[in-house]
Parts: sequence; C-alpha cells; structure tokens
Amino acid sequence: MADSFSHEYSIPASVILGVAIVESSSGSGRTVKLLNNHFGMTGKNNLRKTHKIKTMYKQYPSAASSYRDFCLLVVKRKFYPRLQKNKDYKAWLTAISKTGYSARPAEWVKRISGVIVKNKL
Repeated sequence: MADSFSHEYSIPASVILGVAIVESSSGSGRTVKLLNNHFGMTGKNNLRKTHKIKTMYKQYPSAASSYRDFCLLVVKRKFYPRLQKNKDYKAWLTAISKTGYSARPAEWVKRISGVIVKNKL
C-alpha cells in the first residue's frame, strides 16, 4: 500500500511506512484498532456513541483512507514542491517535523529514522 501512495504522491515509501509504524505502534495501537488511524491524525470519530470513549483522533473507514489522508496532509505543506521525488528520508522527516506534526520534533525524527534503518525501509 505504501508503495502505491509513494508513486501517487512522490513521497518516499520509507517515510510513509516509518511514520505509520511509529504512530500506530506497529499496527497494534488502540487508535489504529478502533479508528483505522495509522498516523495519529486528529478529527471526528464516533467512538463516544459506539464505545463511550472520548478521543481527539480521526476515524477512517479503512487503512488506505488513513494513508491517503497523511499523504494529502504532506502534499499541502510548503516544503513539498522542494522535496517532491527526493529519496532522502531524513530531509522529509526534518521538514515534516517542522510543520508541528509532532509535539517533540527532534525525538520524533530520531524514532522514525531508527525504524527506517532497523527495518531497512
């Protein structure tokens, strides 16, 4: 799935997968299980009605919808035209971290870089 989104949006698959792995706790996190949210995106959901759970995270009908939403968020950023088709994951992660995507940008970049290297993405 990440490969097809990488082709469509010219974002390295390593970046897409690395962020998804960290943000979703390798697909085992509560947000991904209940909301199909692989990237920690905020927005509307119906968990309060269905499970009596209040959360700020966005609900998606599928994992693919979550991946597409992340790519669309990245495409809208000012850095995108400059990095489009660039394969350097560090440049992408640094640029994304500067947009406020994470509360702790330096730690976020380090964690995702580690996942990318460890999994040879």
